Amino acid sequence: MAVYVVTGGGGFIGSHIVEELLRRKQTVKVIDNFSTGKRGNLKPFSGAAEIIDADIAESSALAEYLRGADYVIHQAAIPSVPKSIIDPLKSHHANVDGTLRLLMACREVGVRRVVYASSSSLYGDSPTLPKHEGMLPNPLSPYGAQKLFGEIYCQVFWKAYGLETVSLRYFNVFGPRQDATSQYSGVLALFIPAILQGRRPTIYGDGLQSRDFTYVQNVVEANLLACTTTGVAGDAFNIACGDRITVNSMVQQINNITGKNIVAIYTDPRQGDIKHSVADITKAREKLAYNPQITFEEGLRRTIEWYRENIS
Repeated sequence: MAVYVVTGGGGFIGSHIVEELLRRKQTVKVIDNFSTGKRGNLKPFSGAAEIIDADIAESSALAEYLRGADYVIHQAAIPSVPKSIIDPLKSHHANVDGTLRLLMACREVGVRRVVYASSSSLYGDSPTLPKHEGMLPNPLSPYGAQKLFGEIYCQVFWKAYGLETVSLRYFNVFGPRQDATSQYSGVLALFIPAILQGRRPTIYGDGLQSRDFTYVQNVVEANLLACTTTGVAGDAFNIACGDRITVNSMVQQINNITGKNIVAIYTDPRQGDIKHSVADITKAREKLAYNPQITFEEGLRRTIEWYRENIS
């Protein structure tokens, strides 16, 4: 039985990773200051996982919290392009300083491997599709730049210190427990509750922008594969489904599943948003044996059902 530490384990993706690790009978610690994560996400697991209330960018006891860990799955962040544009210093402190301090502590205590939550936002708005790992990064937002800096630090800690790291570039993750109360949350977390409640969602732009929406359980599986797969230290991988869906089509599919006919409101595009994003996942398939099992349609049905049961 291995010991896993999940930073940001109270968050949307982090809590799903915690849940799956516990299902697999692993030993799990969570480090989270709950600035963006929710304690309620961990309530079902509070007796099974050790929960440490701490900020990885500030805590003087970080190394002690990590001592004895085999794998660190680093999800802690302020995961928002708009927030990074409004307050780049705050998001830099959490996303870059926090990552650097975590890597230093992991090196100090001899962690076997760190798996880092990166982002497709570091590709920017390149017209090349699909996005592949060999492309030159060109972020459009401080958040994209911060995730790129985190990746570079991960690679450097592997090259300079021998700390094994793997970076996973997430593409538009969605699923149960994604926060529907924040204007900065993922688009599906905002649109599904709105349509269920008969409200018109707001689309920034013409709705023809496309995304590679990735159900959260596929991302969980990628993280666990990245912890234990040999021969991938220092590398980065796209984690997605390799399929492109427009925002207009997404709204129509939500309407179809829910039996609604809600028409979106259209407004100006947001600064930092990209037009099209779809991943080439060949490298993850070949090196990590990553194979997304849950399609967008199936993930959407599961997510709608969760919100139907959990929103008032």
